[in-house]
Amino acid sequence: MKVTQHLEAAKGKPLFSFEIVPPQKGSNIKDLYANIDPLMEFKPPFIDVTTSREEYVYIEKDGLFDRRITRMRPGTVGICASIQHKYGVDAIPHVLCGGFTREETEYLLVDCHYLGIENLVALRGDPMKGEKYFEPTVGGNAYAVDLVKQIKAMNNGKFLHGELPLENAPDFCIGVAGYPEKHIEAPSLEADLKRLKEKVDAGADYIVTQMFFDNQRYFRFVEAARSIGIDVPIIPGIKPVSVKRHLQLLPQVFWLDMPQELISAIEQAKDNVAVRQIGIDFAVQQSKELIEFGAPCVHYYSMGKSDNIHKIASQVF
Repeated sequence: MKVTQHLEAAKGKPLFSFEIVPPQKGSNIKDLYANIDPLMEFKPPFIDVTTSREEYVYIEKDGLFDRRITRMRPGTVGICASIQHKYGVDAIPHVLCGGFTREETEYLLVDCHYLGIENLVALRGDPMKGEKYFEPTVGGNAYAVDLVKQIKAMNNGKFLHGELPLENAPDFCIGVAGYPEKHIEAPSLEADLKRLKEKVDAGADYIVTQMFFDNQRYFRFVEAARSIGIDVPIIPGIKPVSVKRHLQLLPQVFWLDMPQELISAIEQAKDNVAVRQIGIDFAVQQSKELIEFGAPCVHYYSMGKSDNIHKIASQVF
């Protein structure tokens, strides 16, 4: 079932969803299930699964270091298939431009179609670890809008090597990212919104926002998006603070502002146990306000741990 269909079927009732990160190579998928299991109580209609970029690793050999490229968290599509089989919930893989040729992307889309995966989130992706700027993969899509166009073309039976007759054509529902405080590389929020509209005009069906802590940013973002003709659902993404280091890490990585009320509470907390509770309380308040505003769904970035998400959801849904 498509994300848009889930939202329509809810008839205004806010939905609960979350995002998970694949385990590192060598880890047991049962650990992932252990974090998903408690959250099924809240009947998520869909679960996002991130995709990792490739990265360089250095392997010692005969006293020298050999640099090789690898993915430390592979298995996104397999995890999605497993989630759909185990839980009967729609799983949504993140599909990236970075690290994939258009041919490799086409193969991935074919696999998703065969596995009954109906939803995708199309993202440009981050620069490779250790690199300052994003560099498109040779033969790959440079921007998320290009990826949206490729997915939409496949929905219409158009493959890279020509148009093929399809008795059972894919019909992917396409999600894209939105940035209430603008993308780190965008010169302005207005310019960023124009890029977002390009993705919607190319075929994106819904938007999931980057994390934010000031709900006014989301409210203004939705209003601005609607004013330029973006009419697809805009799902807010929430990340509960869990450790003191997030005060420096989250603004640095995601270029976002945090309310002084939250900053002061975290600074005064005696330890990370207290910080985790502060993050839960703040996310509960934030979620309730977003639902009151009319957000169709609240999407939580779990980062592999579910105990705080469970505590938040138990007070909101």
